[in-house]
Amino acid sequence: MLKPNRSFEMGAARPPTRRGFVGVMLAGAGILAIGPFAGARAQSRLLDGPRAAGTVGERYDGFAVVRGAASPEVAALVAQVNAERRAVYVQRAQNDKISVDAVGRIYALEILKTAPPKTWFLSDTGQWSQK
Repeated sequence: MLKPNRSFEMGAARPPTRRGFVGVMLAGAGILAIGPFAGARAQSRLLDGPRAAGTVGERYDGFAVVRGAASPEVAALVAQVNAERRAVYVQRAQNDKISVDAVGRIYALEILKTAPPKTWFLSDTGQWSQK
């Protein structure tokens, strides 16, 4: 008499299909592509209002800066966002074995790309320009 093997049992695991494998690989690649900058984007969105008003700008090193006179709430928000960014930059620098400054400059380029129009940017030469 034949004994049933596990491949015939209900709920037994099936080998992955090519379609399933490709789907998992694409999802993983998307996470890797988005992952490094997702935190910076989310933090930057908190600053969209003050940036649109011109009271907050972005620096070449990946940190936000208060422009002119800003309320204590805006200054506190900038300090909070910069602290969160610094934590991300430090972690990334440790993982990639590069300097925190280099990581900040890379993130600054991404922030520049995703910032809303009319956002002010401070270059490493001290010049302000508007997106």
